[in-house]
Order: sequence, then C-alpha cells, then structure tokens
Amino acid sequence: MDLRQLEILRAVADTGSFTAAGHQLHLSQSAVSRQILLLEEELDEQMFLRIGRKIRITETGSTVLGLSQRVFKDIDDTRARLLESKQTLGGTIRLVGGMTACLYVFPRLVREFRRAHPGVDVKVKPASTPRLLKQLRAGTADLGLLTLPIDDPTLTTEPVLREEMMLVTSPEHPLAKKKVITPKDLAHQPFVLFEPGSNSRHAIEEFFAREHITPKIVSETENVEIIKALVRVRMGVTIIPHQAVAREVRLGQLFCARIEGNPIVRETGWVHARTSHLPKAVTELKQMLEVIRPRLHLAPEAPVASHASVA
Repeated sequence: MDLRQLEILRAVADTGSFTAAGHQLHLSQSAVSRQILLLEEELDEQMFLRIGRKIRITETGSTVLGLSQRVFKDIDDTRARLLESKQTLGGTIRLVGGMTACLYVFPRLVREFRRAHPGVDVKVKPASTPRLLKQLRAGTADLGLLTLPIDDPTLTTEPVLREEMMLVTSPEHPLAKKKVITPKDLAHQPFVLFEPGSNSRHAIEEFFAREHITPKIVSETENVEIIKALVRVRMGVTIIPHQAVAREVRLGQLFCARIEGNPIVRETGWVHARTSHLPKAVTELKQMLEVIRPRLHLAPEAPVASHASVA
C-alpha cells in the first residue's frame, strides 16, 4: 500500500468511476484499475464491487478510504506548518477577553509578542463572556482569554492561569486592621461584586453558599475599575482577582487579604474555535503567555491568610 494507491482509491470513491478517476488524476483507466487490483491483492479484500458499469465501495474499501483521508489531511497540515515556519509572521490577531484580562494580562502579553513579531497586528477587544463567545463562534475573533468553564462543543478551551481571588477593602476599613479575617467577619458587610452570570461571580457565590453567608449586595458591575473605585470610597468590600488590585495594595490605596479557610480561585483559559490547525501567529501568542506568566500578580507572595498578605 502506498500513497499513490490511496490517492487513486480516494479519486475512485469520489467520482464513482474508474474512468472519471483517471481523468481527475491524468491517468488511463487501465492504470487506475491496475493500482486498485494491486491493492486488493495485497489486502486480500475487494475495495469495490463492480455491478455492470457502476461500482460500489465495500466495507473494507470504506476503511481504507478513511485511512486515505486521514493520511492526506496530515500531509496537508504538515505542509502548511512547514510553510508557516519559513515565513515572517504577519497579519492580524483579534484577541478578546474580559475586563481583568484586558487590563492586567494583555498589555504585557501584547508588548512582548510585538517585540518578537513586529509584523503581526494584535487587536484587543473587551466584552462580556456571552458576547465574546458569540464572536469566537462566528469567527470574528481569533482567540480569547476567558474565565472557565466554557461548555460549548464548537470551541476548544485550554486552562492556563489559576488566579486567587482576594477580599479587598479600603485601608481604613475595620477589616483591614484584623490579623485574620474569617468567613463570619463578612456576614454583615456590604458587597460590591461582579455582575451575576459570570464565572467569577459564580466562584464567589459558591464561597458564600459554602460558608452559609447571605451577602448584602450594594452594587454590581463587570468593570473591575469601578468596583475598586467604589471600595476605595468605602461603599462596600469586594472579592476580586489579586492581580487586579496588586498595584493599589502596594501603594497603600487598598487593602487585600485571604479569607481564612479554602482560597477562592478562578481558572482562566484560552478559548478558540475547534480546529485541527491554528495559525502560527496565534500559537506563538499563546506560547508568549508562558514567558510573561511569572510577571503576573496571580496571588500574594506571602503564603499566609493574614494581614501579611498585603505584600
């Protein structure tokens, strides 16, 4: 069995005729018949049933046809990858994500990627998760960094970041003076939270349910900058990813700490249309995240659930 025989088998199956397959491959009808006969002799099975002038593929022929399709698809994919590797990357990547990713991950990511591949234009667009998923399905976005899980059979997800979510208050808030903050300390606090429906909000709601807390919610928004501004003026406290507040904590503008017990963690991952081959520029952008990951403030440096976690 060789590639030429597999190619001829596929042509006969596609055209339904030895003669038409020969025209397609620029071979004589006798040459096509001879190669199919050799294949049948090698496998000791018929590939086609000859019924008058018509032919019908056998079960064995269908099995070999499936092999042929897989082999030539692998060849085409390999050829495309090799051609890409010889080319200077160019074009445009449409990168999408939630507000936190766009503010705290994408600036570092795109800067480093553009240094390595200046010929690629990266367009960044923030939006809510439902809108971003719609864009990824429609092909109007190439790659997303979204909070998981995403349950959609038309999309592929790849977990890449685990972000610790912290209790955040103003520096003057009474909780900021405590050495240890427990779930019961939150029972009567006013909260400013992400809007319902997001996976980040779902992680917070799971924590509340686990600790039997019925939160008093005074404001809800998807904009993490608005959340921080409201917390800063003591409208309430919040629970948001550490990287979203690391700078303000360092400057003394906000306080953050772990809540004693199990940490609240959200998982973020790459999301893109399900395909066997991603453009090389997209693959390179994904790999660049691994380069900048150590510079992201995904969790406090101090591994303790106390006032020291503001470090």
